[in-house]
Amino acid sequence: MWIADKYIDYVKEQTSEHPGESWDKMLLGFKLNKLRTKLLPKKGISKGYQKLETMMMSFVADSLARPDSYVWGNIFSPCEIIGCFGLSTLSIECLSCYFSGYHLEDYFIDYAQNTGIAPTLCSYHKTFVGAIDSGAVPVPQYAVTTSLSCDGNLNTFRYLEKKKGVPFTFLDVPYRDDEASVNYLAEQLKEFTAELENRFGKKFDEEKLKSAIRIENETRKELMRFFKLQSERYYPGELISHLYMMMGMHLLIGTQEFLDLIRFMIEDIKNYPKFEGKKILWIHLLPFYQETLQSYFNSNRKYQIIASDIIIDSMEELDADRPFHALAKKIIRNLYNGSYSHKAEMVGHLAETLHPDAVIQFCHWGCKQSSGGSLLLKDKLQEMDIPMLILDGDGIDRRNSHDGQIKTRLEAFLEMLDSGNADETEESAEGEQEKVC
Repeated sequence: MWIADKYIDYVKEQTSEHPGESWDKMLLGFKLNKLRTKLLPKKGISKGYQKLETMMMSFVADSLARPDSYVWGNIFSPCEIIGCFGLSTLSIECLSCYFSGYHLEDYFIDYAQNTGIAPTLCSYHKTFVGAIDSGAVPVPQYAVTTSLSCDGNLNTFRYLEKKKGVPFTFLDVPYRDDEASVNYLAEQLKEFTAELENRFGKKFDEEKLKSAIRIENETRKELMRFFKLQSERYYPGELISHLYMMMGMHLLIGTQEFLDLIRFMIEDIKNYPKFEGKKILWIHLLPFYQETLQSYFNSNRKYQIIASDIIIDSMEELDADRPFHALAKKIIRNLYNGSYSHKAEMVGHLAETLHPDAVIQFCHWGCKQSSGGSLLLKDKLQEMDIPMLILDGDGIDRRNSHDGQIKTRLEAFLEMLDSGNADETEESAEGEQEKVC
């Protein structure tokens, strides 16, 4: 893979020196990686996760190659509606991860901060703002975002509209889960649909949306089947495999292509041996680049991530006959909306279904809801007698994740998990962290 590493270094150097002239080079790299995943899939991981990586690399590379084929969004934007117009949804958080593949996150973050963006803004958003402000990435025709779940969404999209003239729709997601709130959001979704009709000159077909929701219901059921099987069988993947799954569930949900992939994975996993190690339920973001976490969770027969809460959103079936109402209810009942106690309850239900040996929550630097609510989740899991480890770091900025500290805490937790004393280890690790701080 030294050729790929050389190309990554080349693109990073060219972008840093001439950001306005680097986009074609980045896009070429995305296209080549798409071909690489098809012709030379990663060894050591399952066929299902190989196919998932290929699908997500193809989705991003193909979309970016046609600027008129996509809109920007956040990961909770209603891709089902956008897909009815033959458009793709490219989440700014996921795109930031792809830019990180060129090791450009530090350059873009510094660029954004040097132009006045607050250092406390989420590093995914800073990476994206820096990429746009520097001129390295072209802008699309339109964008959409929600108030769920990051308070930086509205400010980021307002900034992009002001600086680059990208118009956007803001979907205000209520905290309350009642009929009035659902109707309020459903009306916004209808207005958003009308805006897409006007901007892209295409007529909306409600039957397409109903069909997408029916496929989405099947996909969610099949995904839970897969997670249950993954809690029973060794199914080798990488930390980034779960990130790709999160992308698929937010950007391709409602498509037959993604449903077919999940069904393939269900059949494929049945060919793998029984898993005898410790099953981990992951909470919040996945720092795919982090070396220690990779060493323990990339194709490891001893420790396996069986699911991640950020992949799922909600586990309820949607009413396809009332598509806007159904999508509004789905967004409002997302486990990342409302109070953290709501999320804790939903994670508890997921744990009851999948029976993990432990839960690991990654508190992304700059994400207030994650850090602020982690102790509520820990209390809930203690009631269920499930040990939990809280790790602090940054999902994308390598400079904000201290490998030594993560390594010490993770290894101590896993060692005691193996011996049955994980709760004692976490209390000890918290005490050591306080001394360091």
